[in-house]
Amino acid sequence: MFGLAIRKKIDEDKLANIFVNSLLEAVENGFGDVAGMINEDLAFQTSPSIDPKAYQQFLLIVITGNLTFLGENNEIDDVEDLSNLIIKKYASIFDMQTSELDVNIQKMRTFISQVNYPSKNYLYGLSKAVFFKYHLNNFQESYFKTMNSPNPLFLKRMDELVQLFLWDWDKFFKKHKMQ
Repeated sequence: MFGLAIRKKIDEDKLANIFVNSLLEAVENGFGDVAGMINEDLAFQTSPSIDPKAYQQFLLIVITGNLTFLGENNEIDDVEDLSNLIIKKYASIFDMQTSELDVNIQKMRTFISQVNYPSKNYLYGLSKAVFFKYHLNNFQESYFKTMNSPNPLFLKRMDELVQLFLWDWDKFFKKHKMQ
């Protein structure tokens, strides 16, 4: 009974390493499936022919999404410090300045908000970001193409895929306590 109430302790650096490495690995290994789903989706008249190795935009989208959802978490006091550490670790991997990656993430947040307006469903915004960053409007039927809007059936399927790359921060912090 007492074991259920005790949360495992984890320090900020270890959590940042686990998050950065696991998300990077998930995207590197999983984007081929995402590209395959997009390329074969019936919402498109012709295949977009997304390269299974062209995951850079997708990675930035899911990093941004994960950091945004982390920022909404009330389980830890220093969300900003953890976010900054995660950005610093990604910047090191990408061989860029932390400030440069931070600017890219802020630009992506702004882009997601713009393409998602007026919806408040952030997952939906992430899927729309994938749609626009990979120029998928060019491959839609004329009705949606003219509106420059993704087919809602495609977005629903994309939501399910994007969700696989998002951490459940609430669940994580119910099991772990920051040191």
